[in-house]
Amino acid sequence: MESFFEPVDLACRNGRSVTIRAIAPSDEAALLAAFERLGPQARHWRFMRAMGEPDRKRLRAALASIAERGLAIAAVGDEGIVGTSMFVRDADPSCCEFAISVIDAWAGTGLGSAMLRMLVDAARDRGVREMEGIVLAGNEAMLRLARRMGFTVTRHPDDFGLYLCRLSLAPAPAA
Repeated sequence: MESFFEPVDLACRNGRSVTIRAIAPSDEAALLAAFERLGPQARHWRFMRAMGEPDRKRLRAALASIAERGLAIAAVGDEGIVGTSMFVRDADPSCCEFAISVIDAWAGTGLGSAMLRMLVDAARDRGVREMEGIVLAGNEAMLRLARRMGFTVTRHPDDFGLYLCRLSLAPAPAA
């Protein structure tokens, strides 16, 4: 799968700018630094469990394989990576799962919305027909964002502490 993603400069509501670009294997140290700037609640929402230390081996494996399985993008500001977003194709390549994280200092700036829009567009351009995410019930900001973006949000059938957020990426019929 082609991992190309054209970098985009974005001005956020906090008056600061970031460049959103594809994540590369050489970003390992920058991603670890961004993880350190994620607060405990943001870590819990992103990884769905308490997470004190990142799993470096898992990070390296993800960085090495993301181009084959999906796309990962990073928002890079003056202080380094301030947000990440990714999609990974399922066993059925027409479906993918997404994830987003934004460091606490950048929450509420519109960065998460912009990154999710870019991720949806990139997945659609690569032929993905459905995007899905699993969100903790307490993550109201992510659930609101998913609804605003047109995702259907329903309780997970096996775990009432989770929600499934699904979006059809099928192209609109030509007029």
